[in-house]
Amino acid sequence: MTTELTVNGMTCGHCETAVKNALKSVPGVQDVRVDLQGGMASVQGEADPQALIAAVTEEGYGAQVRA
Repeated sequence: MTTELTVNGMTCGHCETAVKNALKSVPGVQDVRVDLQGGMASVQGEADPQALIAAVTEEGYGAQVRA
């Protein structure tokens, strides 16, 4: 399963890495791709979308599931 997230507030490579690591820490996540320029993240695995959003929010960024 792939979950696409829109991520707000990323401005640099450090931000991209912080979001990627936060998402990888969520149970059920198998792989993460973060697109700094596009402001989005693609998460592979069976993770709860709300847990993914919470992980990104805890890092200080905004996130929502892409429709």
